[in-house]
Amino acid sequence: MNNIVDLQVAVKGKDLPELDRVSKWVDTVLSNQELDEQELTVRIVSSEESQSLNHQYRQKDKPTNVLSFPFEAPPGIEINLLGDLVICADIVEREANEQNKAVFDHWAHLVVHGTLHLLGFDHENEQEAQQMEQLEVELLAKLGIDDPYKDH
Repeated sequence: MNNIVDLQVAVKGKDLPELDRVSKWVDTVLSNQELDEQELTVRIVSSEESQSLNHQYRQKDKPTNVLSFPFEAPPGIEINLLGDLVICADIVEREANEQNKAVFDHWAHLVVHGTLHLLGFDHENEQEAQQMEQLEVELLAKLGIDDPYKDH
């Protein structure tokens, strides 16, 4: 894989993924979609930063687990920049605990989920949601991670 992941860690914490892990999760998605030489940024943030971005871009005044910001190149510009993922460390840890999941399994799920959003997948209707969830389950299985949707 020749993908480039820029990992920005804007919080302190004990259960934060390192670059090699995040890159492996991203590579799993991109290789499945037969994409290579892509670049994206993954930024790990606080609840405050997540809430601010969620409010500014989605008009929802609360923190959220993952935000995806696809990059749209100006016409005539060819660049393999997918965009940015912003993941809230506090919410990842809280959700993992609430759902009785290993914290790094939940991190992997959110990186996979967010990367799929950067590639244009969505879950605005039932058909899209089923397609995206099925793909997430398949990709996570390749990483040795159980179906994150079962029992929830």
